[in-house]
Amino acid sequence: MRSALTRGLGLGVLVVIADQATKLWALSALFDPPRRVPILPFLDFVPVWNRGVSFGLLANDSPWGPWLLSGFALLVCLFMGAWLMRATSWPLIFGLGAVIGGAVGNVIDRVLYGAVVDFIDVHYGGWHWPAFNIADSAITLGVGLLLLDAFGIGTRKGETEGGHENDG
Repeated sequence: MRSALTRGLGLGVLVVIADQATKLWALSALFDPPRRVPILPFLDFVPVWNRGVSFGLLANDSPWGPWLLSGFALLVCLFMGAWLMRATSWPLIFGLGAVIGGAVGNVIDRVLYGAVVDFIDVHYGGWHWPAFNIADSAITLGVGLLLLDAFGIGTRKGETEGGHENDG
């Protein structure tokens, strides 16, 4: 049986590959020249440079912004990697792997471009969810899996984080 670290980081690598491949496509198909591509009545592909974090929060034009955000994201990834080494439940293993992969995918963008490539636009009528990408989706799904784990969903009865039986 593969270790939690191998499984989680394996998922993280798959997320980075899918994220970067779709962003390369978006850069060539949507950004030059900028154009909107309707996919479904509620889904378009659009070119967006995100200079902040999730949903554009903390966006600024400081030359240090991408480096500070990237450094913070990598520190969080190191913390999550240490947590992953002790993980025993599938929601925790794959949740951490998805968040790490998504964070690394967005760090790559900040290092290469100074901003994150976002291109998925979900909307209804005049209401638009902030544009996002595969890395953002993986982070969101990963956090959902971490919440499932926190509520004990996906763990065997009597099993705790360390894999030991509960005493009481």
